[in-house]
Amino acid sequence: MNPPSEARPQEVLLFTLERQRYGLPVEDVRELVRAARLTPLPQAPDVVEGLLNLRGDLLPVLDLRRRFRHPARALSPMDHFIVASAGVRRVALRVDRAEGLHAVTAGEWDPSPRELPGVGYVAGAAKLPDGLVLVHDLRAFLSEAEALQLDAALGALPEPS
Repeated sequence: MNPPSEARPQEVLLFTLERQRYGLPVEDVRELVRAARLTPLPQAPDVVEGLLNLRGDLLPVLDLRRRFRHPARALSPMDHFIVASAGVRRVALRVDRAEGLHAVTAGEWDPSPRELPGVGYVAGAAKLPDGLVLVHDLRAFLSEAEALQLDAALGALPEPS
């Protein structure tokens, strides 16, 4: 993700997870949907919570709680799924609440957090008046091994009849 320019601010979808705010570049976001029952996906990497059947498309749901080291919690009808693109793969992210869009100006953008160890999937941070928001890069969210394991698990699903 390139830093926003003064002339064309980048929009970020803000969301909360365990009372902490995070962000995703709006160009990666496809839609927001209410939480629905997930189907387990055997042999998927630990970061995959299950599969979401969204109008006939099976989307892996990435477990942000596990990745961000928050305690596990059962799915709630109040949760939201953010359907997004992680490179060429469509995924869903279970979040507590989607807050809305924020146009990040050049003065609010700090790309340096992506250089910290252990945050390879962070594109940067938005310095907002009410706090810092880490903006995530879904293309780097899964490690290469996790992506291969997910592909194998999805490939093992029976063909629809």
